[in-house]
Amino acid sequence: MQPLNAAQQALIGDLVGSYRPGYGLPRPFYTTPALFEVELEIFWQRGWLFAGHSCQVKDPGDYFVYEVGTSAALIVRQEDGSLAAHHNVCRHRGSVIATEPCGKARSFVCPYHQWTYGLDGKLRFCRGMQEFDKSGYTLFPVRVEETEGLVFISFAKNPPDFSPARALMGPVLKPQGLGRSKVAKIADYTIPANWKLVWENNRECFHCNINHPQYIKANFDHYNDDDLNADVAAHVARQTAKNEQKWHDTGLAATHTDPGLTPFPDAERDIWYSANRTILVEGWVTESVDGKRVCDVLMGDYRNNADEDVGTVRARTLPNFWNHSSCDHGVTTRLTPKGPRATEARMIWLVAEDAVEGRDYSLGRMLPFWQLTGEQDWLICERQQKGVESSAYTPGPLSQFKEYNLDAFLQWYVNSLRKAL
Repeated sequence: MQPLNAAQQALIGDLVGSYRPGYGLPRPFYTTPALFEVELEIFWQRGWLFAGHSCQVKDPGDYFVYEVGTSAALIVRQEDGSLAAHHNVCRHRGSVIATEPCGKARSFVCPYHQWTYGLDGKLRFCRGMQEFDKSGYTLFPVRVEETEGLVFISFAKNPPDFSPARALMGPVLKPQGLGRSKVAKIADYTIPANWKLVWENNRECFHCNINHPQYIKANFDHYNDDDLNADVAAHVARQTAKNEQKWHDTGLAATHTDPGLTPFPDAERDIWYSANRTILVEGWVTESVDGKRVCDVLMGDYRNNADEDVGTVRARTLPNFWNHSSCDHGVTTRLTPKGPRATEARMIWLVAEDAVEGRDYSLGRMLPFWQLTGEQDWLICERQQKGVESSAYTPGPLSQFKEYNLDAFLQWYVNSLRKAL
């Protein structure tokens, strides 16, 4: 990756100097084009990005393209079953190769001059060339990792070690069976807000009581030490004890049993990955509008237990991924920055690979819970972007009870900028 130039270093230094711990970020963090270009380098080119799900590239030749800034990864399932990822740039004259966002191919043919590449990226045919060594013109590789049905890429030549993320997330995700799932629905949104505002919103449930009437019926995230009454505490204890009794030795026991959001991220240790299982409100076995299953076929290992009361698996990685998965379906959100004031959100609904729409599930019952929650959040972020644009905006103090994860996210972000200097 390219080192930051003097102007970029000066910009970061000035902005980091304006940050006050325990408060929100000043306006330039959400509006400055030059900072956005630096962020693309630091956060979106050097680390690991969630690209998609293994089921989107299930069979040899299946591929999809993930574009971030000016970079694009062509992710493909090879003949031996392994994944490969290549820069979607022809080695001849620089045209993009795959022109469709996804598909199936035996090889990749550049639409400009028909240079042809195998699924492994090796140049197989180059029309019009004489005495030419094709071995020196393999597609440039993109690093790729696959774990429990999740596909991550890195545009860096030497990205951070992925194994700690795999070790922490794998055991929690494994019973969910995301690697044995299929896509039921994809919905794309363009949020008129900076990508950090979308994460800030995700990292607190201070706003949930008023803005998420569906979500709070199923979850305890909006309760903290300042408003946890005796009835709610007893409810949490009852659900926790029930979960422990049933699942203690199975790998399905809850790993986060307190009200409120599990702490994430860890700025001091630069922990950008997290996964946990959490309990649901009594009477809810899945995150749906009424708490009842929206798919008759259970996911992963749950069908072996024939029990739907397994809480929810939650996973998240910075800078662009979170997932909530219940006994019968899962929902992933992937963020992609599109400018200082725009973020693309892709929501993916997953079900067991043998579930059949119209027989085992209907989108009419499956979508509303997370579709409503997501769209409610996107509107919040749009309004906040408009507010921070104002000359009257001044960052306010964060709630120690409600916004501890928001504070941790901002510290992680600012620390990452400091390390780049």
